[in-house]
Amino acid sequence: MLKFRLINLFPIILLLGIHINTVYGQVSPPGLGKAKTASWSVLGLRRKLDSAGTKEALTYIGLGTKSTPDDSNPFHKQAIWVLNHEVYHKFAPNQQYSYALSYRRQNVYDEKAPYHNEGVEQEFRLYGRYAYTFKLAERWKWKNTLRQEFRKFFTADFHKAEENFQFRTRLKSQLNFKISYKNKQELALSAEGLFAISKLNEPDAWSSFGYKETRLGFYYMTDIPKTPLRLDVGYMNDLIKGYDQVDFGVHYLAVDLIWNLPYHKH
Repeated sequence: MLKFRLINLFPIILLLGIHINTVYGQVSPPGLGKAKTASWSVLGLRRKLDSAGTKEALTYIGLGTKSTPDDSNPFHKQAIWVLNHEVYHKFAPNQQYSYALSYRRQNVYDEKAPYHNEGVEQEFRLYGRYAYTFKLAERWKWKNTLRQEFRKFFTADFHKAEENFQFRTRLKSQLNFKISYKNKQELALSAEGLFAISKLNEPDAWSSFGYKETRLGFYYMTDIPKTPLRLDVGYMNDLIKGYDQVDFGVHYLAVDLIWNLPYHKH
């Protein structure tokens, strides 16, 4: 009942405000499917592309692990690895767009105990997003983002996967609070709703467009003193539609380490 109420509160949370991902934004965990707990770790490189500070690129490699639905060890099973490249452009004081290309290898497990590994599914993803940020006060920012994705799936040997491709829409809202100007320390509270429609190979048909999941996040972000590194540590709760095997969604622990490079004129 509590899960149902939180899922249905998402539109209210979105309107009241809760996101980030501009110059300093965490790399949110991907959904890793059915489990109790999961982990997500990222090593990335963020590079300024112009002297004005309006354009930048972020390239990262991410690794995810997860428990089974029956245990709580977030490092129990390999879940995914991701290679992602995204380019951002802040084209107005409060507005930004970005576009990205991503490659992902996700492990597939049997849905019944003992949850044997059934192989690997490959995904190629293209996405773009538009974001608008409100500055509410000196230390508060509220950012709302629309993200549209195209996802193409293959088996490990590039044969047809059960799901051919998917169009997915993501609506995210995040509230940021600057704790201290020293080391650019911030807290971020977020809510994201995901909606999708898929073209299947088995059977050869379209699914209906609909709600899939809600992701709630809380992050602490800071620069590491005397280094070009940015550290983000956070928690995400993934509420998957129809997944009732756990009491309150899948719990994620996430850590990002991003190396920031300044702009160099050629």
